[in-house]
Amino acid sequence: MAKVIVVGGGAAGLVAAWRAASLGHAVSLLEANGRLGVKLRISGGGKCNITHDGPPKALMTAFPMDQARFLRPSLHAFDNRAVLDLLHREGVETYTRDNGRVFPLDRPGSAAAVVAAFETLAHRAGVDVRTGARATALEGRVPRLAALRVGEERFTADVFILATGGASYPETGTRGEVLGWLKQLGVPVKAWFPALAPIPMTRPRPTWEGVALRGGELRLSAGIAGRRLGVFAGDIVFTKTGVSGPAALELSQAAERARRDGAAWLAYAATLEPPETVDTSIQSEARGNPRLLAATWLQRHLPERLVDPLLEEAGIGRALMLKDLSKAARKTLVGLATALPLGEPQPVPLARGEVAAGGVELAAVDPRTMALRGWENLRICGELLDIDGPVGGYNLQAAFSTGYVAGSV
Repeated sequence: MAKVIVVGGGAAGLVAAWRAASLGHAVSLLEANGRLGVKLRISGGGKCNITHDGPPKALMTAFPMDQARFLRPSLHAFDNRAVLDLLHREGVETYTRDNGRVFPLDRPGSAAAVVAAFETLAHRAGVDVRTGARATALEGRVPRLAALRVGEERFTADVFILATGGASYPETGTRGEVLGWLKQLGVPVKAWFPALAPIPMTRPRPTWEGVALRGGELRLSAGIAGRRLGVFAGDIVFTKTGVSGPAALELSQAAERARRDGAAWLAYAATLEPPETVDTSIQSEARGNPRLLAATWLQRHLPERLVDPLLEEAGIGRALMLKDLSKAARKTLVGLATALPLGEPQPVPLARGEVAAGGVELAAVDPRTMALRGWENLRICGELLDIDGPVGGYNLQAAFSTGYVAGSV
């Protein structure tokens, strides 16, 4: 029987502690917050998007190729069905949406029920849980970690499992400082970088807050007329400071990189038809329905709340009919439907991301055990790894799976 210390009581840490204890080891779980699973409770917009449906191979295709290769052993060792089976046995009922995202049944406290289930599993397996215990230092050098410090206390163990998370949502306790400590120990790391975050805009539209654009795609380019850098089909929602929603979250990392490189521009295509096709359609409709208003036509593509301000900015009168549009005005109307300009992004905040890119480099970790290469007693799992999948439960599944393998001591 080994003495195991797991640092971090989130998704990865809870599973790692439960797994190690269920194998007969003496496990202590140290959590900086006053309760476990703080970030897990707010995942999926507070509804806890537990995982994504589908076989491991399908889940892996959602991640970048290097991350998919790394995750293959852990996703096969502890897949989404295994996660859900555990929760179901603890009384947590789940359902799968049409888009494959898996949630607990929508009831008061549903996210808390997920955390409670994993906490129950850990306690039942004999895990000694200690909350309010924030790690303050790591002691040791290759090939062994000698101790972990929590304030003035010094903890020793046969195996240390670090599951301290990334650097997003620092109010949940994930401050990311452990990455710096590991770097000082010579561990290869990548600096934290914002991912899956809302995008602030240079020209925000606070009066549009809450308005959603659906059924189209968000496009990122290097400047207004620059080359296409990224595209994501999905919804966006206007906020006081910019845009959020699935498509914005997915492109946030690329938008921030483009901004740092010197040129970034966002536009939303409400219709995916080419501008030439839309222009031809408008001219045809103007002939067939000469009294159709330009505003009425635009409402077919964009929310009514946006139509008047957009037409006013474009200098197109609301009472103007399609047949009376000048060629330039018609081109403007087509542009609003096929590439509504959102403008230049401001710096994307690392703290507001659902996950953070960066972390311990995957090449430094054995994917079959989550052991840090060259270290005899140090394992890494969860968001502390350089893994950042898309929205939809993928990142939580990666945390559960890597935690399980890390805990298989």
